[in-house]
Amino acid sequence: MRVADRLDRLPLGRFHYRLLLLSGLGWLFDSLDTGLVSFVLARLKTEWHLTPGQVAFAGSAGLFGMFLGGACAGSLADRFGRKAVFQWTLVWFSVATGLCAFAWSFESLVVLRVLVGFGLGGELPVAAALVTEFAPAAHRGRLVVLLESFWAFGWAAAAIVADLLAGWAGARGDAFPWRVAFLVGAVPALYVFVLRRALPESPRFLMARGRVDAAEAILRAVEAGSGVAPAVGPAAAPGAAAAPGMAAAPAGVTTPALAPDPPEAAARLRELFTPALRRRTGVLWTLWFAMAFSYYGLFIWLPTLLVGRGYAEVQSFRFTLFITLAQIPGYFVAAWLVERAGRRVTLVSFLVLCAGAAWLFGRAAGTGDLLLWGCLVSFFNLGAWGVTYGYTPELYPTRVRGTGTGSAAAFGRIGGILAPLVVGRLMTANGGAAAGAATGAAPGANGGFAAVFTVFTVILLAGAAVVAIWGEETRGRTLEQIAGS
Repeated sequence: MRVADRLDRLPLGRFHYRLLLLSGLGWLFDSLDTGLVSFVLARLKTEWHLTPGQVAFAGSAGLFGMFLGGACAGSLADRFGRKAVFQWTLVWFSVATGLCAFAWSFESLVVLRVLVGFGLGGELPVAAALVTEFAPAAHRGRLVVLLESFWAFGWAAAAIVADLLAGWAGARGDAFPWRVAFLVGAVPALYVFVLRRALPESPRFLMARGRVDAAEAILRAVEAGSGVAPAVGPAAAPGAAAAPGMAAAPAGVTTPALAPDPPEAAARLRELFTPALRRRTGVLWTLWFAMAFSYYGLFIWLPTLLVGRGYAEVQSFRFTLFITLAQIPGYFVAAWLVERAGRRVTLVSFLVLCAGAAWLFGRAAGTGDLLLWGCLVSFFNLGAWGVTYGYTPELYPTRVRGTGTGSAAAFGRIGGILAPLVVGRLMTANGGAAAGAATGAAPGANGGFAAVFTVFTVILLAGAAVVAIWGEETRGRTLEQIAGS
């Protein structure tokens, strides 16, 4: 029985939830760092007398690193394995985050944030590819969306840490201790010792590299842990029946035992633009750009925008936490829909609804409306993110899955790099943030605030249109049926 069929026939059980937790905690730590830096920038804007342009540049620096990390780590994962790259990117970004605590100037912080971003950008697509390759086809979309939901918990943790640190410092009459916040972000480096012992390598990757014995050992351990009798070795019977409840694989589709030496990185990248894959690549790159632009443009700036509107620093942190918590049900609703309505319908619906909420958020009249539409933007944006992370690795064959996922993530980071700069320019050009809420001024009264969210609305609708027209549905199909290997 093929390795793919053996994985797809497994019931969803303890092994899969353990894998989800192991990978998800890495995801949570990534989010913790991204969240903490948004609160730090709100403080440094005052302490270092930063201009809106400098705040935007510091936010984009990490995203530039994520662009480089996504581009490199995906290809490395196709050569050296998902597990190894996942571990080393975690160590990289954790150590670099700790070094940020010792930044002595704006310029040094920017350089260090690029290094942090390199690790962050590399870890996320690799973790998504690993979970995708282990997940049974009938539950694959749901598992990867749930993996992405750990991002919301990380952001919530960042908001809680920031709130606690701000409250502690305020009680002592001190400013927000941003250096301590960065040291907290370095703690996840210790988690790599857990991953080294508990996280398995992908049998699909091992088979693609010709490491049949290693793949067989992992498969047998997973089958035993799932209460399933071991099947015949993965190299045998390529035409075996598909997992129960799944459509049979098309004739001639097998899991090839590729040569131990994989294609060169340039060849893997070129394959993404072959006739079989170029439409998928175009759809995914557009989708990732829209998602990253809207997400990072909003959430990197959110605490700073709220402070600029007249809210106290502690109050703005709590508002950000409230808005961030709305991400969690967004993920869970998307995880429920993705295996019922499908990937494409869920994605398009969430993108369109997020665009509508963004438009209204930019024109909200008062604190209550600001929180309502902010929560809805958060709900739909992060639900769409969960589907995006699950959808992307499904569309590429095993031999280029890391490269395809990483390159899509890297291209998306271009949107993430541009968005904070665009927000900073719009806010500066329109006189900065709106007057404080304490004066009774409506958030929508400021042209810059409304202009920012108009841009988000247009970008999100463009992404939805591309997926609706050219995206393909993958629900209920094995990875081999979708991508051919």
